[in-house]
Amino acid sequence: MTDDFPHDPPSAFSDHLGYRLTGWSENYGRYELDLKAFHANRQGLPHGGIHATLLDSAMGICGCWTGSEAVRQMTLTLSLDVQYLGRPAGTRLIAEARKTGGGRSIFFAEGDVHDDTGLLIAKGTGVFRYRSRPAE
Repeated sequence: MTDDFPHDPPSAFSDHLGYRLTGWSENYGRYELDLKAFHANRQGLPHGGIHATLLDSAMGICGCWTGSEAVRQMTLTLSLDVQYLGRPAGTRLIAEARKTGGGRSIFFAEGDVHDDTGLLIAKGTGVFRYRSRPAE
């Protein structure tokens, strides 16, 4: 985890699930989640909603970089596609996302979820709309 980027204030939802922003720069976002028993589905595996949440959060924030903690950009998810590829062998999930294009009001992103052993768990793509442009 690094501390050389502005921290977006966590939401009640992220606090509840326990995921945290661990990397953020222009066109990039990273969240991490230490797996706990309450993240599991009936099979004892992390619920697919955990993967989707991490991808949605990382892809959403990767397009919100303004370079200033004082100038915040917000976004809404228009479309989210998740491909579930494997089961984690480790104890932490790491979602990384990159902005891949877009314009003034909409952007596109792709992301992946690995565990702390490097195993690829899920991939995703998304379309996001800026709620409003930040004051410059």
